[in-house]
Amino acid sequence: MSTPVMDLFRLDGRVALVTGGSRGLGLQIAEALGEAGAKVMLTSRKAADLEEAVAHLAERGIDARWVAGDASRPEDVQRIVDETLQRLGPIDILVNNAGATWGAPAEEHPLDAWDKVMDLNVRSLFLFSQAVARASMIPRRSGRIVNVASIAGLAGSLNMQFIAYGTSKGAVVNFTRTLAGEWGRHGINVNALAPGFFPSRMTRGTLETVGEQRLAAAAPLGRIGDDDDLKGAALLLCSPAGKHITGQVLAVDGGVSAVHAG
Repeated sequence: MSTPVMDLFRLDGRVALVTGGSRGLGLQIAEALGEAGAKVMLTSRKAADLEEAVAHLAERGIDARWVAGDASRPEDVQRIVDETLQRLGPIDILVNNAGATWGAPAEEHPLDAWDKVMDLNVRSLFLFSQAVARASMIPRRSGRIVNVASIAGLAGSLNMQFIAYGTSKGAVVNFTRTLAGEWGRHGINVNALAPGFFPSRMTRGTLETVGEQRLAAAAPLGRIGDDDDLKGAALLLCSPAGKHITGQVLAVDGGVSAVHAG
């Protein structure tokens, strides 16, 4: 018997761990998962930001907790996963959203900045995915991993000067596809979201330099993302509605990648 369609998007009883969840896209995704019934654990480096984010979610009736840590450090990742298991139970959903960027011409890009971007944008995905899969998903033969990539990982960009960021997000795309191929046998779905431009602390510099109007004009829909535009896509990939979707990269960009593909 088929399931009522709206029930396919419910997450009652599920536990979701969202990295970089204290603001921006991570918090938007946490809202979507929590409103669909999931218990949510947020993590990022700063406790004050996390406290504010959990209070915001609680106002919306969402069962949310937080634990601070550095997503690029193996010992912090393991501690975050262990604490999530202890406080909320087995982890059903992992959203790898923590990320960083750095703007500089490629010929002048600092090596330590390159390493910082790669450690957070790529290494942390491996660390969290491995730790959560070992502890919860593989033994239970079930799980959803959603990696937040970017349309910057789908094609090169003209004069945007973010060589490390674009390279890291390209790695996220192929990490997603490769892991989906390997872990499908464990009942784990691995997908990625590739947002276009959304207002956030990370994109503030680009928005100020290039201008929202110019960025919006590059999109067929004539707009940049808002506070709701990732929610439906994230919920699809994390809920029973997306149980037959894996290894996919869904661009949420107003059509930019469709007309500016490399």
